[in-house]
Amino acid sequence: MQSQLDKEKLIKKAEGRLRRLSREKLRVAEDFLAYLEEKEETIATQELLNIPDFEERFQQAAQQAKSGKITRLDDIRRDV
Repeated sequence: MQSQLDKEKLIKKAEGRLRRLSREKLRVAEDFLAYLEEKEETIATQELLNIPDFEERFQQAAQQAKSGKITRLDDIRRDV
């Protein structure tokens, strides 16, 4: 919970700084944020691709879903 509060505090602080920037600097900041977001996505993708047989299993799962060979979560979920 504390982590979420810290994140919200950081977002508000960054938002305040962004509002004080000139239009040109705001564009630079937005470009940098886009770069950071893409880098984070790339790292997450690479982590998945490092899992042995991930790509093959993902393709199999996609084919099963496409052909309707799926099990609804409600059918397998147990009360915990």
